[in-house]
Amino acid sequence: NRPEIMKSYAHLNKFPGKYIIQPSTWKYYEKKYVELATTTFVVTEEAKQDLLKRCTVLEKNIVVVPNTVHESFYKDATYDTRIEEKYATNVVLLYVGDTGLRRGLLTAIESVALLKTQIKNIKLVIVGSSSADIILLTKVKELGLEEFVDFEGWQHVSLFPSYIKASTICISPLHKNKHHDTTYANKIFQYMSLGKPILVSNVAAQRNIVERANSGLVHKAEDEQDFSNKVLELYTNKSLLKEYGESGKHFIENEFTWEQTSKNLVHLYNNLNS
Repeated sequence: NRPEIMKSYAHLNKFPGKYIIQPSTWKYYEKKYVELATTTFVVTEEAKQDLLKRCTVLEKNIVVVPNTVHESFYKDATYDTRIEEKYATNVVLLYVGDTGLRRGLLTAIESVALLKTQIKNIKLVIVGSSSADIILLTKVKELGLEEFVDFEGWQHVSLFPSYIKASTICISPLHKNKHHDTTYANKIFQYMSLGKPILVSNVAAQRNIVERANSGLVHKAEDEQDFSNKVLELYTNKSLLKEYGESGKHFIENEFTWEQTSKNLVHLYNNLNS
């Protein structure tokens, strides 16, 4: 949902981008070309319903092809034991991916300030980077959380399985907006594929998929107290952690790998001339 996410881009909120690039214009042309197209692909059912509401288009002309995880991500994963050893004594909240502020990491950092007295060995591990890192680092320093938050920087995707394996709970605390409501963060499928319980914010698309898969809990976006409460609910119930982890893994393996979700795309291309 590019016209919506453009509203949060830094260069569109200052001179000259603010005056020469208009998301409303992009939205106008998106509608125009969706209505002209034979087929439009979207990544979520929520995105499909959004287009059906605001465009004059037949439902059969919108095809949902989720951006899921390849089987090779978890089947062919190799593990760096040094990462597992590094966090062996910690309760790890893991985030992988871009660290832009709309991803919600300030919420996670602020929640650690609330949780550190109840979970003495808690560690927020952030694998990724962005221009917003200075803001995140400043917040960590302001709250005195240096020993509770690790910034690992951007790492090669081949190391993601090692970080996920070393984690206790994997997170995706996205801010609520029209873009996040209609798209998936691929990280949640990477987390689930390796059998980890997840904690996500209540943006529509990821909330719905987590509830469907029974793979974790949902917190109110940008609410560090609710985030903290949900972490404690998971941490104090080991059987729940296991249940969500196993359920999410089963969901990925049986319904939501790219090899399965791409079938609609393959079918359409195979029948272009029919």
